[in-house]
Amino acid sequence: MEKSYFDWIIRFVKGIFIGTGFILPGVSASALAVLFGIYERAISFMAHINRDFVKNVLFFIPIGLGMLFGIVLLSYPLSYLLEHHFAPTIWLFIGAIAGTLPLLWRQAGIKGRESKHVVIMFAALIFGFSLMYLSARLVDGQLPINFITWILTGAIVGLSVFVPGFSSSTFLLFLGVFDAMIIGFKSFDLGVLIPMAIGGAVCVLIFAKAVNKLFEKAYTGMYHAIFGLVVASVLMIIPLNFNYLSFEGLVCAAAFIVGIVLGFGMSRLDKKDKSENKT
Repeated sequence: MEKSYFDWIIRFVKGIFIGTGFILPGVSASALAVLFGIYERAISFMAHINRDFVKNVLFFIPIGLGMLFGIVLLSYPLSYLLEHHFAPTIWLFIGAIAGTLPLLWRQAGIKGRESKHVVIMFAALIFGFSLMYLSARLVDGQLPINFITWILTGAIVGLSVFVPGFSSSTFLLFLGVFDAMIIGFKSFDLGVLIPMAIGGAVCVLIFAKAVNKLFEKAYTGMYHAIFGLVVASVLMIIPLNFNYLSFEGLVCAAAFIVGIVLGFGMSRLDKKDKSENKT
């Protein structure tokens, strides 16, 4: 019983991190889901909703609650930290991602690793970095705020569920709807939440089975591509216009170390839990 409570708490904390990935510019929620060992199971569940329905629902309840906590309640302190301590906050997340990369690398090679998979990884890294770099410079504007816009916003957020490394918050920031979305989350505005849910649900229905099929047909290639996309997303969010020789530079280093410890520790707990479930 104590172990089940502990596992519930761990999944809840993972959900918090994943939830912040939806609202933290530059951070990919699906990349965090991959790193915390949740992505593949979530895709399989969405693709085959009737398979082990009750078991999967019970598994994802703490993750979903954690995501809501991360999106709604942490939007306040995150807004403050990003405004007043941007670099240390980003380095905390970079550290958490870096801490889980060793487990992701092992997961990618669990069914073997050939030279072609390494090529796929570097190709995905270059493609992902190029796409995000160009998006950051070409996509800039202000969409009208209306029902259709929120459906499109939900679809973009839904797309980020399936594409590790794709930061929906960054894309929405450039489209000029990110701030309005955060305000809608804070105030629990149904005029924002309902159309976004519709857009996200449509996106899930379109892509879930396709992505699940790719995992079934090309597991190793998919994971190496994901690894490359995750690394690309990390490179994109590194704060460059910052004086690292200042006192806050030391704070960044400390935040990075704390993030590594937190990410590595959670990935180890996840690995231990999986190994115990196999015995």
